[in-house]
Amino acid sequence: MAGPYCHGQGFGPVMHKNVRYNCRVIFLNKKILLIRPKISLANAGNYRELRWFTPWSKARHVEEYFLPRIIQEVTGQDTVPFGDAVLATKDTCLGTEICEELWAPNSPHIEMGLDGVEIFTNSSGSHHVLRKAHTRVDLVNSATAKNGGIYILSNQKGCDGDRLYYDGCAMISMNGETIAQGSQFSLDDVEVLVATLDLEDVRSYRAEISSRNLAASKVNPYPRIKVNFALSCSDDVAVPVCMPIQWRHHSPEEEICLGPACWLWDYLRRSKQAGFLLPLSGGIDSSATACIVYSMCHQVCLAVKNGNAEVLADTRKIVHDETYVPEDPREFCKRIFTTCYMASENSSQDTCNRAKLLAEQIGSYHINLNIDAAVKAIVGIFSMVTGRTPCFSVYGGSSRENLALQNVQARVRMVLSYLFAQLTLWTRGMPGGLLVLGSANVDESLRGYLTKYDCSSADINPIGGISKTDLKNFIQYCIENFQLTALRSIMAAPPTAELEPLVDGQVSQTDEADMGMTYAELSIYGKLRKIAKAGPYSMFCKLINMWKEICTPREVASKVKHFFRMYSVNRHKMTTLTPSYHAENYSPDDNRFDLRPFLYNTSWSWQFRCIDKQVSDLEKKEEISVVKDVED
Repeated sequence: MAGPYCHGQGFGPVMHKNVRYNCRVIFLNKKILLIRPKISLANAGNYRELRWFTPWSKARHVEEYFLPRIIQEVTGQDTVPFGDAVLATKDTCLGTEICEELWAPNSPHIEMGLDGVEIFTNSSGSHHVLRKAHTRVDLVNSATAKNGGIYILSNQKGCDGDRLYYDGCAMISMNGETIAQGSQFSLDDVEVLVATLDLEDVRSYRAEISSRNLAASKVNPYPRIKVNFALSCSDDVAVPVCMPIQWRHHSPEEEICLGPACWLWDYLRRSKQAGFLLPLSGGIDSSATACIVYSMCHQVCLAVKNGNAEVLADTRKIVHDETYVPEDPREFCKRIFTTCYMASENSSQDTCNRAKLLAEQIGSYHINLNIDAAVKAIVGIFSMVTGRTPCFSVYGGSSRENLALQNVQARVRMVLSYLFAQLTLWTRGMPGGLLVLGSANVDESLRGYLTKYDCSSADINPIGGISKTDLKNFIQYCIENFQLTALRSIMAAPPTAELEPLVDGQVSQTDEADMGMTYAELSIYGKLRKIAKAGPYSMFCKLINMWKEICTPREVASKVKHFFRMYSVNRHKMTTLTPSYHAENYSPDDNRFDLRPFLYNTSWSWQFRCIDKQVSDLEKKEEISVVKDVED
């Protein structure tokens, strides 16, 4: 589109006849051409559009919408078309979809394309999930592959003020091929994607699809809003057109490096805080969180270097220095990122050294402290009141005593985290406070392997939707791409909470032994529970086939029962789970994504009896099969 024209589209709530619709407003040169209400509303997973909006159910129907007086004064219009229509310009026809409609099985672009619409536009609010980008790209390309046409997808960018990050990734597709690709992760608030295409390519492509043409001859026509405007010029024969490109997908490790980092930056600048504080234990999870903050510092320095004035202005507000220019990620990290190793008598020197070395390599302001005095004071109060002193199990205490003493340590760390977040910058003569970062991964949350109101309780958690397996791969990525050699020893060490006494100065407690299951198993349980909607019996039936080479049916039954016991016993912890970056479709987030009870019958009596019966039947069949083999 050339020349002194102003055109565009925006979407939001519009009241029509006292009904609230989610609408797209299409305008040109200060005139509203069409208000297009959304037909398919997103009402699953993270979305509850039906709570706020009503879908437009009058297909191919247009009504008169009376503009508010404040809009009339701007546009000079009293009424505009409202409904399901397309725009007919002098040289082509444009249709519109809104976000979820692309994902619907009966997407409007199908019928629109059959009715001669050649260009489809979509203003989308599609959030980032690991390994999801290819689905979005395939949907757009397939929309134009079967029916021909040009599809222009724009997508929101940034933190939604909640757990989601919208990752941009705008694109232009024609006849099943990608023509232009926008950046998926960027600190730029606005990105413009352009392409020059030949409408005759669409027409010749469609003319060759016999089945499409037969269907088009019978389609019900859309109302057409005539627009006195042309997208092309009469003398554009010599203008070169854009050629198809190969889509460049990020690896999951790159997605973890960039997505949560952009989310953290958006959250930091909009919250107007002065940085982050992270309890850094020297383990994989907190180290991965530290690496994400370091990646954020890299992104900020790169954006400023590339001339992003808004990022520079936000940076200066955060560090309270109007002349500051972030050039070195480590130096910027020192200003806005504080890490804190909170040792106890149960902590090993190895984890202390790992945390200190990583802090040095990323440049964070690092604090070493010991929590023993606070723990002893709290336990001392309990002993003074009750006359009883709890002991760890290695010293003869019960499992209840053992767990309670671990929880005291974990909760003391949470209290100290917030104290240091509020006052650390004050002690350094700097203004502002810090946001506390959590570092519990999605698998531990699902299993409930965390103390309620411990260090997993924070302001936000950039890794709360990421699996342990993906985090390990991300750590390896950081070793190779950021040259953080301190991560090698962190990768090699077995994950441990370090809440029980050491044995000969060495860690005796490991996460997987405590949980009674591996992190790899947890990821499988999580996907079956949430994505496959499997309860105990359904999960057992699926796993006896998946694990038939490594487990007997009785072993599978034992594993499934243990998982569901632990999941249901600990489900209440999800009600206080720190807001986390949503990155996996099996997240147990209780706030908006995984809405389930938090009080379960933890015996699962009916389901477990069905599993036991199935195990018994399978074992009898196996015995009969063995006897037949012997007789033969």
